[in-house]
Amino acid sequence: MGTKLGIGLLGLGTVGAGVAGILQAPEGRHPLVAELELVRVAVRDLQRPRPIELRPSLLTNNPQAVVDDPSVHVVVEVMGGIEPARTLIMRAIAAGKAVVTANKAVIARHGEEIASAAAAAGVYVLIEAAVGGGIPIIEPLKQSLGGNRIERVSGIINGTTNYILSRMAQEGVAYDDVLKTAQDLGYAEADPAADVEGFDAADKIAILTGLAFGGPVDRDSIPTQGINNLQSRDVDYATQLGYRVKLLAIAERLNSDAQTSQSLPLAVRVQPTMIPLDHPLAGVNGVNNAILVEGDPIGRVMFYGPGAGSGPTASAVVADILNIAGIRQLGEINGSLDPLLAASSWRSCHLVDPSAIRQRNYVRFNAEDTPGVIGRIGSCFGDRGISIQSIVQFDASETGAEIVVITHEISQGQMQDALTAITSMAEVKGVAAHLSCL
Repeated sequence: MGTKLGIGLLGLGTVGAGVAGILQAPEGRHPLVAELELVRVAVRDLQRPRPIELRPSLLTNNPQAVVDDPSVHVVVEVMGGIEPARTLIMRAIAAGKAVVTANKAVIARHGEEIASAAAAAGVYVLIEAAVGGGIPIIEPLKQSLGGNRIERVSGIINGTTNYILSRMAQEGVAYDDVLKTAQDLGYAEADPAADVEGFDAADKIAILTGLAFGGPVDRDSIPTQGINNLQSRDVDYATQLGYRVKLLAIAERLNSDAQTSQSLPLAVRVQPTMIPLDHPLAGVNGVNNAILVEGDPIGRVMFYGPGAGSGPTASAVVADILNIAGIRQLGEINGSLDPLLAASSWRSCHLVDPSAIRQRNYVRFNAEDTPGVIGRIGSCFGDRGISIQSIVQFDASETGAEIVVITHEISQGQMQDALTAITSMAEVKGVAAHLSCL
């Protein structure tokens, strides 16, 4: 290839150190890895101990100096956060440099702006590491599955919450206790809100939605519910009923007949979901991630593996760098962009009103243990055209009973109407839990 491809690294944390480690030890890897040279690295504190040994001359605490360095051909952004990451990405694009990023938050919120700027500048911005860690999902959606009409993308795309839910189901450990363990093990941050409240998963499903269906959606309009209010008894009841509870991110088209010139209606959400034990996602445990893609003609295909961590995420980052190195070796870096690798938007999409989303439901009511209460709850659902799959009473005592209902698929508008009517009944004390159900 002649001159090596100069890599500028923004950030030397967990992922950045993993990338640097791969670049400095090319032996046994694809020959193109040996053609990559780490030339500048931006760090926050020059005096801080490093997880990897680098020449001091490579380091700077000025990230703009990395972007502006003429020996840097590819800017790798793994610093995280919205700013200054977004500004640095845009600066690199303006300088005609390719960008590789693992930053899901920036892409979920500013992906359209970044993609437009990259297309105008004739450079690539590759994002494989932004979703699923080491799981190859971005490139398959852009390329391998490009001949399919994607109907649905659903997945477990946050390892922290999956670890928590797995231990709650398998060991009966309380949520707060598992969260503390997850923090001690480094799976959860000191402030775990991004994970347990579903924000991280919402960022990722926003990115996957744009790739799967051809157009961006408003990240901030995605209905998002985390596991922070989930009670252990609902995980236990799910097990007794033949389900597992997982935090699922789901994106699906509601009108498969829509023409490409029209705005495609999509139902996108993040919520705790009960999954039947025979479903492919039910057996995904620990910190692993899995993404199930359903399309025509492929049917179902699932991508599974480690969803975070230095090794898996660094693997995805270097894969993107190698894509750029391969193009450069072919002498195309200054030519037209490969439309599959660049993957720009090709149609308009919009999110439907949450009340129009159709799904099965699990609801747990606190009620008085009086004759006929189950029948009256059932009649209230039936009066609104809602079919019930099962209705079970748990833990009846003189203080009351818990009534668990699983419905067939209905709109959430219908569901909310029924819940309003049921909770107005004198013998019903309230809704203790409401989960979606596959």
